[in-house]
This record gives sequence, structure tokens and C-alpha cells, in this order.
Amino acid sequence: MGKKAFGGYAISFKGRKETLEQVFGSGKLSPSEMTKKLWAFVKSKKLASK
Repeated sequence: MGKKAFGGYAISFKGRKETLEQVFGSGKLSPSEMTKKLWAFVKSKKLASK
């Protein structure tokens, strides 16, 4: 991986089958809500590492 990721986190979605609609839902979202849902998904699936 060469250079360390900004903030020290590396996120890998390799092998995931979920669609964006499954992660974010089908309704409208603000950018801040989208970020919260994305991080909740990453943490629940343990996709982030330092």
C-alpha cells in the first residue's frame, strides 16, 4: 500500500455485495447524514483498520 492513509485509517470494501441503496436507504439524504450512515456501516462490518 505504499503511503499511509490520511488520518491513519484504511477502509476496504473488497468482497462486499451490498448496494448503495442497502447502505444509505432509498430516501433523500444530506451529506452529513450520508457520512454518518457510511461510517456506521464501516464500523458494523469492521471494514476499517489503522
